[in-house]
Amino acid sequence: MAPAPLAGSDLYERILTAPGGLVVLEHGDSAALVEQFRALARHNGQSVYAWNPEGGMENLREAHARVPGSQRLSNALRYIQQSIHFGVYLLAQFPLPLTASDSTLLRQLARAPAGHVRRVVLLDAAPSLVASFDDVAVRLSSTAPMAQRPRLRDGRWLL
Repeated sequence: MAPAPLAGSDLYERILTAPGGLVVLEHGDSAALVEQFRALARHNGQSVYAWNPEGGMENLREAHARVPGSQRLSNALRYIQQSIHFGVYLLAQFPLPLTASDSTLLRQLARAPAGHVRRVVLLDAAPSLVASFDDVAVRLSSTAPMAQRPRLRDGRWLL
């Protein structure tokens, strides 16, 4: 019997296969989502980071591993931009309005070269912030569309 997939793994895969580097995630409970990604990162060894202004950037795979000096959004975005490694970066609780430099950095991260698998995921973003990045951001919903169950008709399986 195959082990059950971890919660959030399907959403993680959809984030990785998104066509752009900037993903806006529509989700109801971002704290629960971060905890699902923490479990996924620890189980699979994936590089997943979470940022908030109080704690800065935290590596979800390693308990209490924080990036020093990353409490300011601009510092965290520069860290993400300079990183040459694979990573998914969950950003929440944005200080609004964004500065021009923060907006520019997010746009640059959205248009990252194809060789870098780096995804910046905006959680709980204000509608005004999301609207300002509509031209470069990919929108995802945390709820996948319900798959239709196959049914047998006249000896053939149909969806």
